[in-house]
Order: sequence, then C-alpha cells, then structure tokens
Amino acid sequence: MNIFWEILVYGAVQSSVYALLATGFSLIFGVAGVVNLSHTALYMIGAYLIYTLFSMLQFPLTLAVFFSVVIVAAIALFIQHFIIRPLIDSHYSVMIITTSLALFFQQVIITFYGPADRNVKGFYEEKVALFGVVDIDGQRLLTLGVAAVVIILLWFFINKTKFGKAILAVSQNREAALFMGIEVKRIYLLVMGISAALAAIAGAFIVPTLGARPHMWETVLPRVFAVVVLGGLGSMEGTLLAALIIGYIEVLVSFSISSYFGEIIALIIILLILSFRPSGLMGKRAEV
Repeated sequence: MNIFWEILVYGAVQSSVYALLATGFSLIFGVAGVVNLSHTALYMIGAYLIYTLFSMLQFPLTLAVFFSVVIVAAIALFIQHFIIRPLIDSHYSVMIITTSLALFFQQVIITFYGPADRNVKGFYEEKVALFGVVDIDGQRLLTLGVAAVVIILLWFFINKTKFGKAILAVSQNREAALFMGIEVKRIYLLVMGISAALAAIAGAFIVPTLGARPHMWETVLPRVFAVVVLGGLGSMEGTLLAALIIGYIEVLVSFSISSYFGEIIALIIILLILSFRPSGLMGKRAEV
C-alpha cells in the first residue's frame, strides 16, 4: 500500500515538472510557430541561479526565485527579439540556432561552475506524513504545490484576461489578429517571457531534488518534446494530460523495473498513440 501512495505522489511531482516545461514549449509553438530547442536550457539556467542566489549568496528563497525568474525571462526576451525574430520564418534555422544557444549556455555553465553536480539545500526538508501511510519529503510536495498553482494561474490568465485573449487570437489566426489591432510582435515577446518564467520556476523548485547539472537540459528535452507531441502541439489541455501520462509511466516503471526503462516505455506508448492519432491526444488534425 505504501508503494501505491509513493507512486501516486512521485508521479504527480514528476508530471508537474514536465507540465511546467512542456506548457511553455507548447505555448511558444502554438502562438509563434517556433520550436525553441533552447527552452530546457532556460530551465538549467534557473536551477543554477537558485544555486548561486540561494545556496551561495544566501538570498531569502522568495527573492532568489524572483530574481531567477526575472533573469531567465530577460534572457528569453533577448533571444526572441535579437535571435529568433529575424529567423522566425525559417523553422529549420530557428531549430539550429536555438540548439546552438543551448549548447552555448551549457558551456558557459561548465566554464563558471565546472562539470560536477551542485547540490542545493531543500527549501522544506521535513518529512510529511501523507494520508497517514507514507512519509514524503516536503520539498517534493512543495514543488507539486507550486507547479499546480502556477498552471492554474496561467490558465486563468490565458482564458480570462485581455492579454490572454490576445494570445489566443494570435494563436488561432495571426492575420486576423493584426487586423484587430493586436501587436503580434509584442505577443510573441509576452509568450516567450511566460514560457521562460515557467522553465525558471521548474528549475528553481526541482534543483534541491535533482541538483544543478550542466547536462540537465539534455536529459529533460526529449521528455518535454514527447509530452508536447503526445498532447498535441499548441494544446494546453493535451499537454497537461500527456505530462501526467509520461510522468506516471516513468515513475511506475522506475519502481517496478528500473529507472533506465521509464523513458523507453514512454516513447513506445507515444509511437503507438501517434500511429492512430498523429496530431496527438488533443491536437487539431491537419486539414488537407
């Protein structure tokens, strides 16, 4: 019974991190049509900023997270305005340049911090007796809670605010949005900033669990890409559902077999589903 609850909690935590990263990735693609392969590098930068600000400089947690999000968002806005925007009509060029950026950021991290992992003290280290049957470390529950709150706030922002409706308008029809007076370039910057903030938050709250690693962006990128494709490119609801599927599959396989098989089985399931529905679980089918 304890194993059941552990799988339930750890799967939720794993899924929440994938959901934060994949939602940002999907948002960029759905609105700007950009496949930003440096997205998970921003997650890595967020993790190292928390290590620097919280562990090394002893900033209060709230300030460390705030500055981490602001700095990562500023980097993302610079990337969007000066690097992606001039190439935005060439998808292959954008993919190549963003991959190069991710490798550049990785090398910068190795240069300043070295290749070794950096450990970060947990924000909440006490064990929590969940449902009175299993002890779960508080850091994982904090990560889950923060991710859930952020995703709910994002949903309300996109669906209930003026800026959110502008984002939806651009994602549905860019030309019509332009005729309605919506500044599309500003929407692209807004979306890039939001997606970067999601990546920074994911990196900030998972780093006490995983540690800060120069290659952490590489290991999570295939999973994020798989979640987005499985859920349906540009679909927030589909992305969240796919994050749950992938997250729980990995945890279930890790508990029952080995952590090395989690990604393999997840990818097999993706291939099977996409064989029957190429647009993903909730993506729109392409019109011929």
